[in-house]
Amino acid sequence: MKELNKETVTKPFFPERIIQFGEGNFLRAFADWMIHEMNEKADFNSSVVVVQPIAQGMADMLNKQDCLYHVNLQGLEKGEKVNSLTLVSSISRALNPYSEFDSFMKLAEQPEMRFVISNTTEAGIVFDPACKPDDKPAASYPGKLTQLLYHRFRTFNGDKSKGLIIFPCELIFLNGHKLKETIYQYIELWALGEDFKAWFTDACGVYATLVDRIVPGFPRKEIDGIKAKLDYNDNLVVQAEVFHLWVIEAPASVAKEFPADKAGLNVLFVPSEEPYHERKVTLLNGPHTVLSPVSFLSGVDIVRDACQHEVLGKFIHKVMFDELLETLDLPKEELVKFANDVLERFNNPFVDHSVVSIMLNSFPKYETRDLPGLKIYLKRTGKLPEALVLGLAAIITYYKGGVRKDGVKIEPNDAPEIIEMVQGLWASGDFRKVAEGVLRATSIWGEDLNNLSGLTDMVTGYLKAIDEKGMIDVVKEIL
Repeated sequence: MKELNKETVTKPFFPERIIQFGEGNFLRAFADWMIHEMNEKADFNSSVVVVQPIAQGMADMLNKQDCLYHVNLQGLEKGEKVNSLTLVSSISRALNPYSEFDSFMKLAEQPEMRFVISNTTEAGIVFDPACKPDDKPAASYPGKLTQLLYHRFRTFNGDKSKGLIIFPCELIFLNGHKLKETIYQYIELWALGEDFKAWFTDACGVYATLVDRIVPGFPRKEIDGIKAKLDYNDNLVVQAEVFHLWVIEAPASVAKEFPADKAGLNVLFVPSEEPYHERKVTLLNGPHTVLSPVSFLSGVDIVRDACQHEVLGKFIHKVMFDELLETLDLPKEELVKFANDVLERFNNPFVDHSVVSIMLNSFPKYETRDLPGLKIYLKRTGKLPEALVLGLAAIITYYKGGVRKDGVKIEPNDAPEIIEMVQGLWASGDFRKVAEGVLRATSIWGEDLNNLSGLTDMVTGYLKAIDEKGMIDVVKEIL
């Protein structure tokens, strides 16, 4: 078996035009894979310099393989099974700014640099007032980026053609807005001057993005088989689902510079990221949140099995297409396509997605993912969405604890005060008291949901029906 490096594989040369903060599985299977595809299919002619954002990282491991690695895509595409391996060659080198600070800062001096991409976890975009401009480097990601931008501004004497296009991929709503605000805080704290502030404002673009691809990461169970198939000792293989979506809140001029469409990639440049964020939360996360307790209490433990179940599959379809989809404002055909893509993802034959793993903190999830749709549906139609309300009743029943009919223990996982409150209500033995008490919990909902017309009665009815008939029969009734 051969080692994977430039000696054993021909690695193409592309100019370094992208600085990437983050060397983990997600960006390597998402942005770097896309840039590889753009180089192959759209003559993008760009490579990525990876900067590890914390002192302990994978820069050395990447450099050992000359930043070559395979992406293993698995899933369904138009109903067909996909299990592919692609050698990605878009990363030129990896840097550790904690041990190579000068090399890190010299990135700002490269005239052809144009883009910055980042994924430094949700906690990465943070203002740390302890950071100083002469730190080597600043501890926070926005601090490091400000150091780099200021050095670029000074190197090129404020030349506006040397500004950078910045795409944060952290899982924060309006991540670009947050990053931009944080950079302004550093400009103020470090007294970097009005000229630099004006250059940053006019010459650089920091754009909000939404990223969507499930990346399980290094395939520990299958790695020996993958290496044998490749005949390469690749210790950086990263596994991901076939589906990918990158929504970027940026003008057409930016889209021209980043020609993802020419490579056939699912990258959308839009005036506002918000409706797409809402679409993802509503049509992917929303169904997950209600299908999980309904499936579990029906004796089905894997998302794919629930989708393929004669009864539960229809329940999921009802939640997505008849209820939640009707609450969104994007074009109908766009929503239907996205919902069908979500169903293919739920049906991924390579991923055994446990419904129990989705049920962590189910009440707060329902409040952000399903309650907005419930309210809009009620407002638009004058009636409550039965499947969404049954999902809420299923969560309440699940939080009762105990044992499922087949002997499997029911172990809710949420804030202790929420579990204590729900189980205390169940101790009364009164279905209506349980419904009223949960719906009254303003600490969860921010309001008293008993005020929503008909909701208390419907939840009470479902709690009683689940107890008396069992979950699957109640699902059959609403279908």
